[in-house]
Amino acid sequence: MKIYFASGNAHKREEMARIFPGHRIVIPKDEGIEFDPEETADSFFGNALIKAESLWDMVRAPVLADDSGICVDALGGAPGVKSARFGSENGVILESEGRNALLLSLMKGKEDRTCRFVCNMVLFLGPGRFWSVQETLEGELINESRGTGGFGYDPIVFVKETGKTVAELSPEDKDRLSHRGKAGKAISALLDRFAPENIRI
Repeated sequence: MKIYFASGNAHKREEMARIFPGHRIVIPKDEGIEFDPEETADSFFGNALIKAESLWDMVRAPVLADDSGICVDALGGAPGVKSARFGSENGVILESEGRNALLLSLMKGKEDRTCRFVCNMVLFLGPGRFWSVQETLEGELINESRGTGGFGYDPIVFVKETGKTVAELSPEDKDRLSHRGKAGKAISALLDRFAPENIRI
C-alpha cells in the first residue's frame, strides 16, 4: 500500500519505512506537494489528526501522521506539544541544539530528571475513518548531549534499561523501544490484521 506520511522530516520517513515494511512511505515533498498545516491543538492526538486530515484532503489516499514531543515531569509536562517550537520567538525557529540547551538550562538544580517522549500516530483512511495509537518512551534528562544518531532531543534523553541515550541506540533498538516505533508497530499490526484489500478508500 502507498501511504502518505504527513511530515517533511526525512529522518521520520526513514523510521516509518523500517516500521512499515511492505508499504511505500511517501512524504509530500516527494511529489512536490507543499504541506505545512497549522498545529493548533492542545494534545498530541489533536495535532496528529489535523495533519492527517489536511494531507488527506490534498491526496485522497491513506495518510499516516504523528505528533510527538518530550514531556518533562519537573516542568509540569512541558515542552509537550510545543516541543518542536520550544524557545522559538517572532517566527524564528530555534534549532535542535538550541532547544536542548534551553531545556537543560531550565533543569539546573532540579533533582527530578524524569521525562518521556510521547507519540500519537494516526492512520487516516477517510472522513470519520482512522486509527489512533499513543505510546511513550520513558527516560531521564542528562546534563550534556551524548550520541550522534537520532535527532531532536534524542542526545539528552537517557534510557536506563539500555545504559544509553536515545541518540546512542542502534536504529533497530530505537524502532523497538521508541515512542514512535511502538506506536507505528501497533498501527502496522492493525494493517496486517485488516489487510489493505479489505480497506475501501
